[in-house]
Amino acid sequence: MKILIMSVRAGYGHHSTGKAIIEYLKNAGHECEMLDIFDYINPILGNSIQDGYLLSTKYLSSYYGRIYGKLTEKDEPYAKHSITALLSNVVSKKLRQYVYEFGPDAIIGTHSYAGVVMTILKKNKVISCPTLGIVTDFTVHPFWESTDLDRYIIPDELLSWQMQKKGIDKAKLLPTGIPIRSQFSSKLDKKEARKQLGIADKKTILLMMGSMGYGDVADAVKTLDSFDADFQVLCVCGSNEKLKAVLENSKYKKDVCIYGFVDNVDVMMDASDLIISKPGGLTTSEAFAKELPMITMNPLPGQEDRNTDFLVNCGAVVAVNDRVHLDEALNQIFNCRWRLEHMRESVLHIGKPNATRDLCEFIINRCAVRKKTRGAKI
Repeated sequence: MKILIMSVRAGYGHHSTGKAIIEYLKNAGHECEMLDIFDYINPILGNSIQDGYLLSTKYLSSYYGRIYGKLTEKDEPYAKHSITALLSNVVSKKLRQYVYEFGPDAIIGTHSYAGVVMTILKKNKVISCPTLGIVTDFTVHPFWESTDLDRYIIPDELLSWQMQKKGIDKAKLLPTGIPIRSQFSSKLDKKEARKQLGIADKKTILLMMGSMGYGDVADAVKTLDSFDADFQVLCVCGSNEKLKAVLENSKYKKDVCIYGFVDNVDVMMDASDLIISKPGGLTTSEAFAKELPMITMNPLPGQEDRNTDFLVNCGAVVAVNDRVHLDEALNQIFNCRWRLEHMRESVLHIGKPNATRDLCEFIINRCAVRKKTRGAKI
């Protein structure tokens, strides 16, 4: 079976989701390819999309949030003669030859714009294979309302209502969760994980704020260090070398381990009792698969502050903001047993450790049935 993943480099979650699917399907003996839509058309364009997204969320976050909010409010498909429609038609034409030559048995979109392009290709009869779209946050992104795919993978059944408001049939929804890499689908014993990291076997808090070390990390470490409870801190700075240097040159009463960019976040999660992080869709899914309670802080305006709304309403996280400070959130978790138990119960409901397996097995089984029945819907 041949599976094509269509994505867009706007942040890291969309590609990471695609890679998780490719890892599983390749291990199952299937052929997979990842197609970055804009990178394929022009690598400079692809880089510009990624750089523009990162710059806008970092330096123009309030502006980005307002635009995102306006687009999210729209429940009707874009107009046929709009700029979005014209651009999407041009993009889809440039992808026709690639898709035709690859000859996929199914196409999966990990970004809503990929879903738009897939819809146009399907409408123009360039493809006849099953099409699936993945919602990679705990909110429904703009443009999903302008798609017509066979199936939509959502993080949880509680998002079904939002999807239906966008005009998407409930029968097309699969609440199997955001696909995550295999190392997040299983757990190490805490003692073993701490041994691998070379840290003490005691209560541990993981602080990580994305690959760029975004947000008030230094202030968060100070608050953790002064909080009256016995625990150690793992602080991941990502590519933020300036932050790492500041933290390494500071003195702490507690054991505070400072890291730069790491490739063993799964082990760090296994070693931890609590995570403090930005509420990105993928990071949250990985943490919940590990059954970690979470404190969220510094969400990016747009999808992340909407993730926060969803997760707080579900009781799965404590959100830090201008009114609720980190020390208050810590007090809820350390000194209010029922609150922590409520969080853990919610995390178990929302966490989908088998999301990748469940989606891939669905695709494999349905495509096999489709071949036998000569084109039945999935």
